[in-house]
Amino acid sequence: MADPFRIENMSAALEERVFPTVTSYNRLEGRPRTADFVRSMRAEVRDPLWMLARQWQLGEFQADDAGSPVETRLLVESRRLTRFQPDDAPATGLDETLPLEATVERRPLHLGLDLRVAMGRRWLAMAAPIHDYRAEFVDHYRIELPDPDDPDDAAICAHPDAWAAVAAVAGRAMDGGALYEHLIAAPGNHAYDGMPVADAHKAGLDDAADRFVAWFRRLVEQPAADDAWDPQRLEYRFACAAPDGDGEQVLVAEGYAGGHLDWPSVDYDPQAAGIGAADPAAPVTTSTYAGIPSPAAFDGMPNLRYWAFEDGRTNLGAVKPDTTDLAKLLFLEYGLVFANDWFLIPCDVPVGTLSRVRGLSVANVFGEHFWIEPAGSRDDQSWQRFALYTLEAAGLAVLPTAPKVQEGDPVEQVALVRDEMANMVWGIELLVPLASGRALRGAEAAYQTLALYERLLGAGTATPVTPAAPVRYQVMNSVPENWIPFVPVHVPGSNREIQLQRAAMPRIIEGDPNPPVKVRPRTSLLREGLDRTPAEPYFVHEEEVPRAGVRVAQAFQRARWRDGRVVVWLGAHKSTGRGEGSSGLAFDRLVDSPPAT
Repeated sequence: MADPFRIENMSAALEERVFPTVTSYNRLEGRPRTADFVRSMRAEVRDPLWMLARQWQLGEFQADDAGSPVETRLLVESRRLTRFQPDDAPATGLDETLPLEATVERRPLHLGLDLRVAMGRRWLAMAAPIHDYRAEFVDHYRIELPDPDDPDDAAICAHPDAWAAVAAVAGRAMDGGALYEHLIAAPGNHAYDGMPVADAHKAGLDDAADRFVAWFRRLVEQPAADDAWDPQRLEYRFACAAPDGDGEQVLVAEGYAGGHLDWPSVDYDPQAAGIGAADPAAPVTTSTYAGIPSPAAFDGMPNLRYWAFEDGRTNLGAVKPDTTDLAKLLFLEYGLVFANDWFLIPCDVPVGTLSRVRGLSVANVFGEHFWIEPAGSRDDQSWQRFALYTLEAAGLAVLPTAPKVQEGDPVEQVALVRDEMANMVWGIELLVPLASGRALRGAEAAYQTLALYERLLGAGTATPVTPAAPVRYQVMNSVPENWIPFVPVHVPGSNREIQLQRAAMPRIIEGDPNPPVKVRPRTSLLREGLDRTPAEPYFVHEEEVPRAGVRVAQAFQRARWRDGRVVVWLGAHKSTGRGEGSSGLAFDRLVDSPPAT
């Protein structure tokens, strides 16, 4: 029997309207039958004996019936950080007029043409009220015009921007950087050394020179003889200490990569013997903070009221940790089980101090008073020690850092990458500082430099060369000049450990009759030791260059200190690289002969 409600052709049925369709919506709503909700809101328990049994079974009757805290008095002891030690250099007093970032991160400044001209204009303005010696100072501290045919001036003439900037001020402006370097080179140097100056003007020029040096040191913070930068690890290493009786409490930063400096960057070293002279009479600030404790609250915290609902945006109950995920299990236990056991007690801690809580006086709603000491504060309770946001026995470290540090564009940048095919590490100069003061991409700077040397070679008496065969034997090819090799060498006294030593690639130019010269790095990050007399080798710890590589950049940092003064310094920042690289370096190859030249 055919089904009368079965539709064989839905389109035809809709067109003929054989079965009319009616769409309707119905919303179900609760309809109260009484106006009294008192009994419904009671949440009555029909079997209280079962509830008591469950409480006994879960051990709730074993808990202490403690009262809620209503008043607290917190005793805090603070000691000011007074000593600073950069790397392995001797310790000095901590300069409180600077943020700790500037004291730690400041690096020697490369004086480009822009700074040198600005310093020269500043000096001429300071010396003008004494006497008009402009012509003498411009001539004595002259900016020389570079020779485009001299290989020694290749660092300037190879780059059109740098060459144009230097040529525009050569012989017209004063090199203020040369004056500054002369004044700080020795205590007895004068600005007018080697110049015809009247004796009546020397005292005024000496006073202006002192103000000139002080002005530039305020303009850009410069490190002392030793800074905190560790070139072998490409990180900052420093220590700071606060006096503690006959000794010191020392905070050590073994590897600060730059960027944000705060208490997680340092560690408390109880074995440190101190970095300076201990001061038993150093002041200790003891403060008492009284107040009403407030319960701690956080997102996802279970609400203890019966008819209250938690915010569903943070669902701690949905977290499913593994059995071996101890940190996540502890976090969930803190958030779900002990959520109502934490209270907040505000207190003011001085900046630049190490602070320790000596004790806490608590009064509850029953009028009872308790004296609570820090967990594990006694020697026989060290196993009970609990520390959160503190450095063990040192307490809470509030470093004298700036709340906000602005960072400029990098003035130089290098990347250290592993090259497994060449079995070495390369230091790639990504940004190279030019003589004009601006930065140029390392690949572009290398291309322009090589082009200049090829032009100088072509300007001589080059003999035409005709290949005798279509192929030739090549001992080694070349790599861009911004690729500086680091080869593995043994650590002294060990036949197993290795370290990376900076090497040099030869500058190979076709048709050059002279022996190839070594290509030297142009960034201060990779020129470590080359500018000393005599030149020193440069080593980098092998473990500091992982497979991902590292990237180090130097940029100007700017912050405003608590007295309102603006502080500027040149700082380095180390970050993770982008993986391995390939230089294309190859040996013993059979290549096509170049065309006839």
